[in-house]
Amino acid sequence: MIVLAGVAHTLHRSAPDRRAAMRGLAGPAVAMLACALGGVMSGGVSQRVSDWLDGTGTSMPGPPVLLTWQASVIPPLLVLLLVLCGWLARRAVRLARVERAAVEREYPGETGDPGRTRRIASMRAMAALTDRGPRILAVTSAATLLLGAGALAGAFATDKTPGEAAQGSYAVVHGAAETAQALGSWLIGLGFILFVTWGRRAYKDASARRTIGILWDVGTFWPRAAHPFAPPCYAERAVPDLTWRIATWTRSTGGRLVLSGHSQGSVLAAAAAWQLPPSTRRRVALLTYGSPLERLYGRWFPAHFGPDALAFLHQEVDCWRNLHRRTDPIGGPMRLPGDLGPDVDRPALRDPLAYGRTEAHPLPAPILGHSDYQADPAFAEERRRLLARLRHEVPAPRTTGKPGGPSR
Repeated sequence: MIVLAGVAHTLHRSAPDRRAAMRGLAGPAVAMLACALGGVMSGGVSQRVSDWLDGTGTSMPGPPVLLTWQASVIPPLLVLLLVLCGWLARRAVRLARVERAAVEREYPGETGDPGRTRRIASMRAMAALTDRGPRILAVTSAATLLLGAGALAGAFATDKTPGEAAQGSYAVVHGAAETAQALGSWLIGLGFILFVTWGRRAYKDASARRTIGILWDVGTFWPRAAHPFAPPCYAERAVPDLTWRIATWTRSTGGRLVLSGHSQGSVLAAAAAWQLPPSTRRRVALLTYGSPLERLYGRWFPAHFGPDALAFLHQEVDCWRNLHRRTDPIGGPMRLPGDLGPDVDRPALRDPLAYGRTEAHPLPAPILGHSDYQADPAFAEERRRLLARLRHEVPAPRTTGKPGGPSR
């Protein structure tokens, strides 16, 4: 992991990207946590099974020393995670206070309900925490590396001097280590049970199923060459199929097309647009909303979705517009450099559409967050503008006028 981090750091220095997660170290950090989680889970299962098989404790000397030391680092790591969660909660409270003033400015003369103002501000604050993910991952991964190195050193020292560990000045340290080892061993078992329980919960709870679905979509988007132990990649079939349908339709009809994509669908839309021939790509406009293209993919996979790649996509398609909300924890602006940004990103949509009851909204408008972008009038407006901005020499869709009137 250290060598991998060194290579990633060198690559990032050769082509720095200020928006790249953890300054290019996101890959080694995720790999560090993945290896640690795999080792802890497999080691915990081995230790628990060995305890059950040797109930009397007389036939086996016990689990390997390294395994017990690895279990001992779990309690301090959990304490660190609790501290990080507390920091996030404090950050969310401070952001919510700032957002209350922003909500009052956005809905002037209407903010007479303190409870609704707090809900809108809280949704914005919680959505903004997504951008703190790289910092949480960096601290957790670095702590995992240091604690793992400490466990390795402790196991090596114990293996060299097993009889001296509990004598003299080492007695307190040895006792604390044994307590941490026992607690960590049971926490591994508890974590495995929670992992299985969460998987079963997905069959009954729609929110849990949605969360797992998001993670599944991201994990199975990349080809198996990137992670050979993952499930089969659906993008290897979806992207060529979508590309073929776009090329076939535009060639057979000579028409123009607005390619609309929400959330992960916007990633598929961009991938399909990249695969189109240049002549077909100029007949296509992009409309993305709730898109993680820059906020997540661009930061975590800058080589494929960084600012240069997104700017090239904007230049290759005929036109592109992106919609986002401040209450959306997944989607965000594209942040293209220079004058390209305003040409692609529409200012953040109002969410909710109305603060109180109006003639258009006789019931309180819901806070939509990441969902139902089509319900916003801005969606139909931007789609209409994209059709109008496509090249004039491309035939427009046929529309029928009023009875007896002209048609075009």
